Amino acid sequence: MIVFKYIHDISHYLHSLQQQGKKTGFVPTMGALHQGHISLIESAHTKCDIVISSIFVNPTQFNDPGDFDKYPITIEKDIDMLEKAGCDVLFLPSVKEMYPEGLTDGKQYELGYLELVLDGAYRPGHFQGVCRVVEKLLRIVHPDKMLLGQKDYQQCMVLAKMVETERLKTIIIICPTKREADGLAMSSRNVRLTNAFRTKAPLIYQCLQSIKKEIKPGDISHVKQQAIEKLVAAGFKPDYIEVANAQTLELLHTWDGKTALVALAAVFAGEVRLIDNLVF
Repeated sequence: MIVFKYIHDISHYLHSLQQQGKKTGFVPTMGALHQGHISLIESAHTKCDIVISSIFVNPTQFNDPGDFDKYPITIEKDIDMLEKAGCDVLFLPSVKEMYPEGLTDGKQYELGYLELVLDGAYRPGHFQGVCRVVEKLLRIVHPDKMLLGQKDYQQCMVLAKMVETERLKTIIIICPTKREADGLAMSSRNVRLTNAFRTKAPLIYQCLQSIKKEIKPGDISHVKQQAIEKLVAAGFKPDYIEVANAQTLELLHTWDGKTALVALAAVFAGEVRLIDNLVF
């Protein structure tokens, strides 16, 4: 695996490969890698000639500076995992390399409704920061395909919107959420859970499964409320439990029995905020 720290160097290297007709797949990360990330690398191998990853903890997407400070940094372990997974190229830039113009006064993206609901409402500015860094990365790497995990469902939709509006040529591929044996969605934040909350955390996915099992055409508010009550009783603090149109993310209060749905959760387990979703 070749590691690059500077935009000029990786751009020159990848341009030469792409001129040779090599198809490239890109997996952007913020490090603290787990098997979910590795599954994206492995999937990229089946679809592309060259697999590229990046590790960059992006300061502009943290609306809570404390959350940024606590984000786990495990670079040596991450590099080892990527090498073992067969990643070909790693981009490991500094903040100064990615934001030579500084962190303020960034470009604003037209995200519409997607920025106003769920994490957009609870984490103002978060998706602007995500779009800002991912557009930069895509213009540096110019990948044929970018692979993202379904766990970040809303973020996947936001990035698809950004790629469309900015007329980028990269194709986005969304891969299934990887889970621990007990059902907890793999996340870099899981390492910060206390033992007590780690034991209880699978309840989040169980509540989403209950929504899928119990939902019926008509009013659906009661199934969401039941999930919230279960989580609160177990000591969690939900930001939201919602059911939305799986294609548009429009929040629904009633269901016609036909529309494809996604149930989404954002829940505090102590100081750690976890998200998950289930499409059905």
